[in-house]
Amino acid sequence: MPALPSSVIDPLWDQFAALLPEREDAHPLGCHRPRIPDRIVFDKLIQVLVLGAAYDRIADSACSATTIRTRRDEWIDAGVFAALEQLCLQAYDRIVGLDLANVTVDGCITKAPCGGEAAGKSPVDRGKQGTKRSVLTEATGIPLGCVAAPANRPDSPLLRPTLEKLRRFDEGLGFGLPEDITVHLDAGYDSTKTRGLLEELGCDAVISAKGFPLQAGARWVVERTNSWHNRGFTKLAICTERRTRVIDAFIALANAVIIVRRLLRTAWTTHRWDTRPARRP
Repeated sequence: MPALPSSVIDPLWDQFAALLPEREDAHPLGCHRPRIPDRIVFDKLIQVLVLGAAYDRIADSACSATTIRTRRDEWIDAGVFAALEQLCLQAYDRIVGLDLANVTVDGCITKAPCGGEAAGKSPVDRGKQGTKRSVLTEATGIPLGCVAAPANRPDSPLLRPTLEKLRRFDEGLGFGLPEDITVHLDAGYDSTKTRGLLEELGCDAVISAKGFPLQAGARWVVERTNSWHNRGFTKLAICTERRTRVIDAFIALANAVIIVRRLLRTAWTTHRWDTRPARRP
């Protein structure tokens, strides 16, 4: 059984393949072993992301674990994963529309049993190794960007690099940011420093106050997005990668899957196309 339905993985692969750089054959005799097709490696990476299995467990006679890791690093160096996430956001904005006037930021702590660059003592898991994702979403929960950091990093210092992910909408996508942006935050960000940062960036703020019962407001959508990440992608819920660049690549790929899935679900009631699923995804 595939890790993702064909209605999601096929359009993702079509765009992913278009982003792959041309590869020149540098062998002097041109007689080396045939290269494993990129589609096979891409499917293996999707399985690693969704199932969270080790590369050795996903590998088979068609593709080795070494090939999966090597090709993954090649694509990271070429910026393919980040570009795929960017194009998915562009497609969603063109067809459905992104509500960037209200954005939400929140941190999510997950396990990181293998340690690494983005691992630290988790304050919610008895000091075990963990990773924090600082997630940025628009008003309906579509992920706009994410910053990976050790689990013991406070949320507030991660707010600036997380909000800087909004710059992607002013860089060649054909649409810009609205003049007024409201940032919705929980009580962990209730500080003078946070309000000063948002004032510096020209953003309004809706921040839950400390010492009062939970005030969900409009920020519940980021909690749902965190659930999409953790329940849909075991690799993100139990992060076994040690390098931040690899973690960022898997997060970008997961975001692309989420965006395409939400796009299909929304467009299912408004559009018709030849490969339209028989029922809403």
